[in-house]
This record gives sequence, structure tokens and C-alpha cells, in this order.
Amino acid sequence: EPKDRDIAMVFQNYALYPHMTVYDNMAFGLKLRKVPKDEIKAKVEEAARILDLEKLLDRKPKALSGGQRQRVALARAVVKRSDYFLLDEPLSNLDAQLRMKARKELVKIHEMYHPTMVYVTHDQEEALSMSDTVVVMDKGKIQQIGTPEDIYNEPVNAFVADFIGESNIVDAIMLDDYLVTFGGVKFKCLDSGFEKNEFVEAVVRPEDIVITEVGAQASLTGTITSVTFKGVHFEILVDVGGFIWMIQTTQEHHKVGETIGMYIEPDAIHIMKRSEYSGEFGDYSSFSDEMDHISDASYNWEEEENED
Repeated sequence: EPKDRDIAMVFQNYALYPHMTVYDNMAFGLKLRKVPKDEIKAKVEEAARILDLEKLLDRKPKALSGGQRQRVALARAVVKRSDYFLLDEPLSNLDAQLRMKARKELVKIHEMYHPTMVYVTHDQEEALSMSDTVVVMDKGKIQQIGTPEDIYNEPVNAFVADFIGESNIVDAIMLDDYLVTFGGVKFKCLDSGFEKNEFVEAVVRPEDIVITEVGAQASLTGTITSVTFKGVHFEILVDVGGFIWMIQTTQEHHKVGETIGMYIEPDAIHIMKRSEYSGEFGDYSSFSDEMDHISDASYNWEEEENED
């Protein structure tokens, strides 16, 4: 039966009992298991200490902030000391600062108790920073399984390349082993095993493009159409023959309308076979919308109070 499975679940909308205090919410699963009261108290207090909830144990959920409710939901899972955690976008309702803090708390929990954690997210940063194994799915089908480094550096198709990090994905021709052409320029690369003159796709991450003088060797030429300051870098869009490339750079003297060269090192180019996703991603004429539906969840406290 589900109640007898050693699984801790953390829901996207927290699913706390509104009529119970924080302490009782955290202790509820242990009470169902008929754990002795002194053991329940010890486990709840330990989880409260880990997640900084010690001063909130006598409050009810409606008196807590979103971040505090989220920590209570995590603590309720932690006290069970389960071998398996299922987490359904548990941080999607938090602001950026709280999400960063909550990620650290989840990592800390994993390091302390070593459970298997299956964590569902649309947030690429969460996937890359928290995981030892990433499974990228689309329409219920697994596209790729690998380490965060493998998924980021060696995507198997355009969907994975676009979903995990920003990517310039351009149609290309594999002229020979370690030699590819796109945008009218031949580039050395590190890929082999393709047919000669095979139509492929080339992936270049925005941070791997170096802005250089027009006409430099192994470079494309384009016109800057947009410059956006992102804090740690500038995000520059460049029109290369009608295809819009993205560059991420710390150089701050480039302006819209400027014609530039774009130098790409061989190890910055990743070649993929064409797939059902070919042509759908990688051109920044319009940004992809994969993040628009991260969370449509809303937490209706009025309904909870009525139920109470």
C-alpha cells in the first residue's frame, strides 16, 4: 500500500494541513507509523534545526511566508528518514533568492542522509547544479541520460541542447572527420564518424564565441542587433546572414549596428545528427518558450481556511 512504502514526497504546492501547527505537520507521518512520542520529538527538532524552523513550530501554515512553508514541506519529508524522495518542482513558487537557499538545504539533506532523490524541474540551473544524473524528457520520452557535464557539453539532439542552457544550433555539413562548414565558413572541430558531406547540426554555446575583427580566420561575420546587460555578462544578438546568434561576453564596448567577427575554437563546436527537432531551436530570432510553463500552480489559502 502507498502508506507502507518508504517514500517521502514533496509537492509543488507544499500540501500542508492548514489546521495543524508546523510541529504537527512535520510529525504527522511519524504518528501514522506509531513512532514513540519521544522519538518523534527528537526527529522533528532535528529537522527543524537543519531547516531553520525552530522558532516556527507552534505556527500554522497561513502565518508563514512561502519560503517558510516550503521548508516545512521539506522538513516533513526529512523526518521520515526515507530512502527515497520524490520532489515535484518544490521550489517553483519561490523567488530567486529563496530558491538558491532551498537548493543548498536540499543538497545538505542529501549529504547527511544519502537518500535517492528524484527531482522534477523545468529549471536548467537546478538540474545542472543539484544532480549527479540528469534525465531530459520531452512528451513523456527520455531524450538523454547523463551527468550534468555530459548533458551540457554533449547533447544528443536540438531539444536537449536548447533546453539545457542557451545554444546556437545551426545547420551544417560535415565535410570530413574533424572538419565542418556552416555560415559559409569551414571550421575545425573534434567530432568524427559522420559520412562525408553529411547534413548535421552544429551546437555552439554563447559563452564560447569570441568577438574579433571582421575577416579573422575561423570566424563568421555578422551585425549586432541587440545588446542586453545581464549583470555578470552582456548578451549580444548577432545577425549572420539572417540567422540570429547569441553571444555572452564581458566586453562592454559593443553597440547595435556594429559589424563584428565571431571566432569559434574547435572544442567549442559540438556536432549532432539531425533529428525530429532539427530546425526548431537555436535561432534567436525568437526566444524559445520552454520556460513559460514552469509553474501554473497557485496556492489558495482562502480555500484552506474554508476547509479548516
